[in-house]
Amino acid sequence: MKRNLFLKILFSYLVIISVSFFVLHLLVKDQLSKIMTAGIEQELMHYAELVDLSAPKAMSAHLQQISKISKSRVTLVNERGVVFADSEKAIAGLENHLFRPEIQEARLKGVGKSVRYSNTLGVNMLYVAVVLKNGPKIGGYVRLARPLHDVQSAVEQVYRSIFLAMLIGALVSLIAALFFSYRLAAPIRSMEEFTQRLRKGQPVGSIMIRTSDETRTLADNINYLVEELKDKIRLAQEEKSKLMTALTSINEGVVILNNDEKIEFLSPALAGILSGQYEDFLGKTLLESFRNAELQKAFQGFKQTRQSISREIALGIAETVIMSVSLSEVQGLPGEEKVMIVFHDVTRLKKLERVRTDFVANVTHEIRTPLTAVIGYLETLQAGALENPEDAKRFTDIMLKQARRLHRLVEDLMTLSRIELGEVVFCFEDIFLPEAMDNVVSLLDAKAAAKTITMQNRLPQNLRPVKADRDRLSQILVNVLDNAVKFTPEGGRITMEAEERDEQVILKISDTGIGIPAEEIQRLGERFYRVDKTRSRELGGTGLGLSIVKHLMLAHGGRMEIESRPERGTKVSLFFPMQKK
Repeated sequence: MKRNLFLKILFSYLVIISVSFFVLHLLVKDQLSKIMTAGIEQELMHYAELVDLSAPKAMSAHLQQISKISKSRVTLVNERGVVFADSEKAIAGLENHLFRPEIQEARLKGVGKSVRYSNTLGVNMLYVAVVLKNGPKIGGYVRLARPLHDVQSAVEQVYRSIFLAMLIGALVSLIAALFFSYRLAAPIRSMEEFTQRLRKGQPVGSIMIRTSDETRTLADNINYLVEELKDKIRLAQEEKSKLMTALTSINEGVVILNNDEKIEFLSPALAGILSGQYEDFLGKTLLESFRNAELQKAFQGFKQTRQSISREIALGIAETVIMSVSLSEVQGLPGEEKVMIVFHDVTRLKKLERVRTDFVANVTHEIRTPLTAVIGYLETLQAGALENPEDAKRFTDIMLKQARRLHRLVEDLMTLSRIELGEVVFCFEDIFLPEAMDNVVSLLDAKAAAKTITMQNRLPQNLRPVKADRDRLSQILVNVLDNAVKFTPEGGRITMEAEERDEQVILKISDTGIGIPAEEIQRLGERFYRVDKTRSRELGGTGLGLSIVKHLMLAHGGRMEIESRPERGTKVSLFFPMQKK
């Protein structure tokens, strides 16, 4: 509702008042003139009839007196139209009056009247004529004439009084129009202000209209609709809050496309899964956001059938993430259907499946290899090799070696299993790494000396102690140093260093060995994973050493990091939480 409603109503009142007064002006002025003219006409008729009662000659003698009494010009005309007496002019210069309108009408009807302009006086004149009877014949005519400027003066005087009354009435009507216009516009203005606050989202109560007409009913209807709207908005917000809470709390990523095929919602979980590899999702299409042909193909297939579909799609630019993608329709108003895409990260499951497959294949191979050797030599001995002591001893040594290898494999597997199941009991105590390192180095001195490998223990003696299990710490150091000795060629060097940083003691074991390709580093620590499988078996490894180190470091609240380059050596960093003073 516009703010000029008051002016519109007021203008309507003013138009009605103005038109009413204009019509009244026209009617009153004309009617008043007619009434006063008719009165003068009637008066002159009475005077003319009185004159008719006297003889013409007697009447001529008293013509001036009659003119003065009747306040009019008196003219006597004979039956032929010749003026024989006039109260104002000499008869000698007067023309024949027989054909004057009032004379002709009097000749036919007995009385006659006429109004016409007088050039002599310059005003309209009212003429009244009566027939003078001479027995059955017409003896002449008596004509009375009076100027109408008296009528005009009287009309204007009366009209001024009426106009003053009309003006007072107009002012009163204007005040009434202002009052009623305000009264009519006030409820509408209140409803306008109420709806404006409602549209801007400002707090609103109820419209209070103190009327008993349709505006009160309209206000009550608006109050009812507002309450209904509030209830529906509150319900919608609650449902939206529940939905947003559900979508943001689930681990799966969720994307919702509007009917323009553009992204209008993306759950925080998906951004976390993709690790910031994509940006600026909102307002873009799937192809613009993900730049993935397989995802776009799945979406096109869904659009054709409008049936829920699922696909496994690889996403990611720097790091590939395997997603199980499900597309389904979100029902809405006709033409406003939306599409919901659910992304479930199956990268870890795929990785675990690969690890499981590799584990089964590797453990089967690792167990079968020594068992095959043991069975083969036992069969050879059974076939008669026992009779040859030298062959029997050599075969027995080989079988013992393979049995010990199989025993180490089983022990390592059981160790890993117990660590993962939390069955290993750790006895934590304050341990100085330089002392623990000296004990482990002494165990591997002979092996390193056999390959002329120099082992340099540069751990500072003032290192703060770490909380660790002594036996498990020795197992960690032995596995790491043993790998360094195995994969360092003759004449190489192994260096052990340590530093304190960020409330951690970092133990660094570097070698000048064969190194590891960058793409293989992330798989180190998996069970049975070897970079060079043939060489590792020849050196007697089971492929579980670094996996044990990784799990033991996690059990100590630390972690293991590996840096390496082919033919440049490898550096293993062990991060131990520092013992607080």
